[in-house]
Amino acid sequence: MISEEEILKRRDMREAFTFTIDPASAKDFDDAISFVEVDDAHYQIGVHIADVTYYVEQDSLTDKLAYEKATSTYLVDRVIPMLPEELSNDLCSLRPGEDKLCMSIVFTMTHDARVEKYKVCRTVINSDYRLSYEEAQQIIDGEMPTLADMPVGTVVCNNLKRAIKELNLMALIMRRQRMAKGALDIEQEELHFSLGETGCPVDVWFQKPTAANHLIEEWMLLANRTIATHIAKMGKPMVYRVHDKPDEEKLVSLRKFKRRMGDKIPYATIDMLTIRAMAKAEYSTINIGHYGLQFKYYTHFTSPIRRYPDMIVHRLVTQYILGGRVKKNGLDVELAEACEHCSACEQIAVQAERDSQKEFFCLFLQQHIGEVHQGVITGVTEFGLFVQLKDSHAEGLVPIRTISPNMYLQLDEKNYCLRTKASNTKNKRHRGWVSEVEQVDQEKTYMLGDEVSVRIERADADRMQIDFALMEDA
Repeated sequence: MISEEEILKRRDMREAFTFTIDPASAKDFDDAISFVEVDDAHYQIGVHIADVTYYVEQDSLTDKLAYEKATSTYLVDRVIPMLPEELSNDLCSLRPGEDKLCMSIVFTMTHDARVEKYKVCRTVINSDYRLSYEEAQQIIDGEMPTLADMPVGTVVCNNLKRAIKELNLMALIMRRQRMAKGALDIEQEELHFSLGETGCPVDVWFQKPTAANHLIEEWMLLANRTIATHIAKMGKPMVYRVHDKPDEEKLVSLRKFKRRMGDKIPYATIDMLTIRAMAKAEYSTINIGHYGLQFKYYTHFTSPIRRYPDMIVHRLVTQYILGGRVKKNGLDVELAEACEHCSACEQIAVQAERDSQKEFFCLFLQQHIGEVHQGVITGVTEFGLFVQLKDSHAEGLVPIRTISPNMYLQLDEKNYCLRTKASNTKNKRHRGWVSEVEQVDQEKTYMLGDEVSVRIERADADRMQIDFALMEDA
């Protein structure tokens, strides 16, 4: 129960029409959007973020444990949360029909997505409805999903359709503006495993980002960029989310490869090579901008339930903008150490998530040993070819020794390919007599992005290793 005293300290936005959009399986909702039509030319749009630091006192045991983890980790079969579930799924979660405390940015914007002014403030909200991405997408597509406890035709329902439509149109404008400035437009499908009663995978499926995903993404990007820009202009120490420029040597190699191959190379392969040329995004007190997003200033503010850097930024917002007091004064040396720690923990979590996916891919493919599948070459190395299956996206290795034991192998790194070459002897006959031997050269090239047929040979879940064999005659 939130005290009346605390509510009086905040901007009361419980009457503003507000909703959340999250995955259908989500239990922690750390962001919500409110939508109010001010006049014929302006909207008031609030991006509301769970006020986690109100509940987690700095240097408390909960805070120290959250800092130690620095991030929630999402494995295939479970989540390792950064915060206790009482906080992440209950007190802080912006569940519908409940008064919740937030850190908010309230924007006054024109219909063409231009920000005229904004206010950073503490708020109390009450979400009208919780939507899944699928339900939000239905509304964008002109349909109205069946929403629990909300009969079609009610005022709330009409408000929801109006809000989703306008917010989506504005998100499209913001997205186009980013892309026009050179932001990267690389979309990766989200991997999902369907688990059976025993916890083993029975199916693998993928989900492409939809307009509903982009809607939330753009509004969160706007909030993060606004906070970063505001504090940067104050000249205060800050935790930035930075992304350095790509490795120039790799980019030059990629450009040359694209020119040589032209339309022969698939778009997905170009995306894959571009990602590999990219630097990793990280946290830093030294702002170098965010290359991928093409933002001069950027931070993480919108997910404090699952990321500790967002909690740090919330405390800096409290200290710098809202006039509150925190135990630490945001000295650069303290923040730099925190940035380094959080960046390292993030990489550990990412690797754990990848290892979890590899393990479950192995468990899934163990049920399909000996089957032949179509795949795409995703890696070319001196020890073999990496191939990703088209249907399940599982990636395995075709060991170099199995491609052809009698062939001479040459790795061409600049052209992302492996060439095999062998000489066969062929007897020449003259009037029935063998008179000489002719050398017949055979050569084959395996290039990144090539489609191949492979047989599933081995899937070792303990070692997280998958081996394929090329099917040359397929």
